[in-house]
Amino acid sequence: MNKFTLQMLKALAIADIVVILLSIVFFDVKMLWNTQIGFISASLVMLASMKSYKRMVDARVEEGIILFDDSKDVIDQLEDPYDLYSEDVVETAQEQKPLAEVIKEEREEKKKNRRTLSETLRDTKAALSLVRIGAYVVLILGFFYLNRHEYLMAPAYLLALTVPMLVVVFVLVSNKESVSHS
Repeated sequence: MNKFTLQMLKALAIADIVVILLSIVFFDVKMLWNTQIGFISASLVMLASMKSYKRMVDARVEEGIILFDDSKDVIDQLEDPYDLYSEDVVETAQEQKPLAEVIKEEREEKKKNRRTLSETLRDTKAALSLVRIGAYVVLILGFFYLNRHEYLMAPAYLLALTVPMLVVVFVLVSNKESVSHS
């Protein structure tokens, strides 16, 4: 387990202890059930998603697949996403092609840029990983359990679902800042 994952797990454990203490001290057992099922299932979803995404990125790096053109500045990409005002484009003579020919050329260009079935399957491996699907199953079953036994308190459950996301974002931002200051 790498340093970042360990740091993430420690932060999630500390946040969970705080949630448990707040639930026990200020509320009742129903609140504890809601917060724990929500927190644990959301944490599993976050960790599984990060793991599968990391695996997908590592596979792409290993194969040398780059889907993002970083040769343009970020502001240029936002202001001119279709490269309409590029300085590199050489304007040709005013040729007026028939509309049917232009459409035919555009269709051929689209066919060249189509993704193959193998490329699509390779990219969906991360989205359909068993760990990630299992985490979502835990999330859904936890909700159904709370609802079936009439323990469900929607505000507490939703709050518990958001806490792991906030913890992960906090750890990512603090990790990025510590790396940039080094």
